[in-house]
Order: sequence, then structure tokens, then C-alpha cells
Amino acid sequence: MSTEILARHECFGGSVRFIRHHSESLGVPATFGVFLPEQALKGEKVPVIHLLSGLTGTQETFLIKANAIRFAADHGIALVAPDTSPRHTGIKGEDDVYDLGSGAGFYVDATAEPWAKHYRMESYVGEELPALTESLFHLDAERRGIVGHSMGGMGALIQALRFPHRWKTVSAFAPICFPSSIAWGQKAFDAYFGGDPAHWMKCDPTMLLRSGCRHPSTILIDQGTQDQYLADLRPDALEEGAREAKQSIEMRHHQGYDHSYWFVQTFIADHIRHHAKGLRA
Repeated sequence: MSTEILARHECFGGSVRFIRHHSESLGVPATFGVFLPEQALKGEKVPVIHLLSGLTGTQETFLIKANAIRFAADHGIALVAPDTSPRHTGIKGEDDVYDLGSGAGFYVDATAEPWAKHYRMESYVGEELPALTESLFHLDAERRGIVGHSMGGMGALIQALRFPHRWKTVSAFAPICFPSSIAWGQKAFDAYFGGDPAHWMKCDPTMLLRSGCRHPSTILIDQGTQDQYLADLRPDALEEGAREAKQSIEMRHHQGYDHSYWFVQTFIADHIRHHAKGLRA
């Protein structure tokens, strides 16, 4: 598979690279970022954490803003960061609003036109990107974790709950927990799924828990009490769903913190440790 390195930067003894390739899932070129720790550059297979950014993010956002690389380097863990949607698909209106289309793929596979052909981020994140990066670099497919922020937190939870065999560990920062109950989710789901509620349930972390989906590991979630989107994120619904499903979850509420990457930076070391412990178990 042809790939093009767009940029390369040495960082914390390892290497950050931004790479473009043609995506079979998305039907257009896609770009992702990767951090390879020193061990991977020397040929050692290393654990890997996939990083999912929120609305309007790109493949650069989590790697640049979260301060995750320094801690991943300490633990000898690679990082992979996809874009948040396909780009330049030619779909009319895909660039018109921040919460639908470009930068807002919601990490789902659309089934309704005009989105169904290209907006297949669930397949891209869960299947194509891991297979590609593990073929290109010394990444261990048996030691793979996933973490996300906001919309990306929702994506991480969906992946882990629906496909627990793919991801050994999972965590999230301020995830959208109950999208089918809020305007953000309803707008996206109505467009991407044509209003079909059966598809909504497959892409809603709270509904997945209520339907009996579980992940074998403890899910770590951090949420700020001054998050400007708290009413829409519904962490309370996720906690209730986890209790019903008997899903092990560590939900931490932090006084005074908002929705920004300043919040993510503050607790990212805990998340890398959480994954490192699970991936090396």
C-alpha cells in the first residue's frame, strides 16, 4: 500500500511522523500521525495507543495539544492519531458546519446518502488504520489501546464496547456518553443513519452498555465539573449504564476543570499509565 511521509520530527528519543495514504474505507486520501518510541525504531515490537480527537480536530490535535508523547516515550508506547473525518469527498455541504461533515465523522460508518460512501470512520479506525500501521511499524497488535476526547471519547467507548477483542485497554476524557439523547448526536445520527434508530443504538455508549456490551478491562474516564458542555455529555447516564451492565468503570470528576486540552494535559499521564499497566499485563 502506497504511503507518503508528509513530515517527520525527532521527539523524546523517538520519531513523530505524519503520513498520507489512500484509504479503502473512506475512498479518499487520509492522513494520520504516529509517534514511534526509541524501542520501535530499534526494531522492538511495542504496545500502541490510538488517540481520537474531538469535533474540528485533525491528526495533529491530540499529538500536539495533549502532551501525551513525553509519557508514551517513558513507557515505550507508540501512539497513532487519525483525522476526525474524511476530507475533500465532494459531498455538498460537508464543510458548512463544525458538527457535521468535515471534522465531525463521529467515528461511525454512515449508512445514509450522501455520506455512506466516504464517512466510514468506524471501519477506518477499527480495522484499516491498525492493520496499516502494524504493517508499517513495529507495533504489537496484541497490545493495543484506545483513548479519546469528547467526540473522540465517544468513538473510543464505541470501539471498546462493540469490539473488545480489538482493544486491550480504553479510556476517555469528557466523552459524549449518551449521543442519542442530545442535539449533537441526534443531528449527526439523523444525517449519517437516515433516522434509523437501530443504528443509533450501535453508536451510543450508554445504549451499548444497556444492551449488555462490556469491555473486560476497567474503563478510565475523566470529566471536569466546569465543562461548558457537561449537560450534553451525560456522564451520569454512562455511569448508570455501567452499573446495569456490571462494567468496571473509574469515573473521576475534577473540580474547576473545563473541556479544553488544558484539562487533558493535566491528567494525560494517568491515562498513559492506565494503558501501560493494561497493555503490559
